[in-house]
Amino acid sequence: MARDLTGSQPKSQSVAIGTREKNMRDRLLEMQAELEADVETAEGATAIVELDQSKVGRLSRMDAMQAQAMARASAERRDVALRRIAAALKRIDDGEYGWCQKCDEPINPKRLEFDPTVLLCIDCANQTENS
Repeated sequence: MARDLTGSQPKSQSVAIGTREKNMRDRLLEMQAELEADVETAEGATAIVELDQSKVGRLSRMDAMQAQAMARASAERRDVALRRIAAALKRIDDGEYGWCQKCDEPINPKRLEFDPTVLLCIDCANQTENS
């Protein structure tokens, strides 16, 4: 269900909405490119840790295992962020971007500027967090 943002608004306001969506799309694409570049540079960090103590000392191996676990957690966070960005880009394409998924009201533009991938307005996010 696409929103008709121009139907009841003055022309200058509808142009601002189109500009805002274009700016958000550009920002989301930039965020996506940065995260995808991070994926390429971090691929070696999750490599299997050698268990042969003759090659690597016990403490070095433990450090490597900790670094590997942190790299996996970081990769998981990156994957979640990339999925959220893809979903936000799809909402822009579908005309649903900037609308709360729970109450169907507009999300405050400042909230979208802070995190362009948010799904809920601040009120619904607070209700969800407190329940």
